This record gives sequence, C-alpha cells and structure tokens, in this order.
Amino acid sequence: MDIHNLSEVIANQGFPIALSILLIFRIDRFMQEIVLAQKEGYRQVLDNTKEIHNTITTLNQQNREYCSLRFTEVQKELSGMKVELGKIE
Repeated sequence: MDIHNLSEVIANQGFPIALSILLIFRIDRFMQEIVLAQKEGYRQVLDNTKEIHNTITTLNQQNREYCSLRFTEVQKELSGMKVELGKIE
C-alpha cells in the first residue's frame, strides 16, 4: 500500500469517523446541559408549589379562625335576642 492510497483511506474513512466522534461529544455535553436545566426548573417549580401550599394553608387557617370568631359572636348575639324574647313573653 503506497502513501497515496493510505492518505486516501484516512481521508475517506478517518475524517467521517473523527467528525462523528466530535459531534457525539458535543451532543452529549448539550444533553447534559439540558438535563441540568430541567432539574433546576423542576426544583424551582417544587419550591414555588410548596410556597403556594403554605400560603393557602395559612389563609385557610386564618379563615377558620375568623369564621369561628364570627360564629361565636353571632351565637352570643342570638343568645341575647333569645333572652330579650323571653322577657317579652
């Protein structure tokens, strides 16, 4: 095999192989970056979801406390009206 044939084999087969390997490494690095970005996005969504859940839970607790207080006040007022009605009879 002479040098001309050897250089032709390297040019025809070696270059596409080398180019393929280069592209595989670049795609792999790109895919790793995508996976990291996805994980960060999922983490942010989870954190925001937890914050929303905590806010809703707090609001529900405050609402229950307010309703309980109002119910107690209404009960007292109705009890007072009952006493007044009892005096009228």
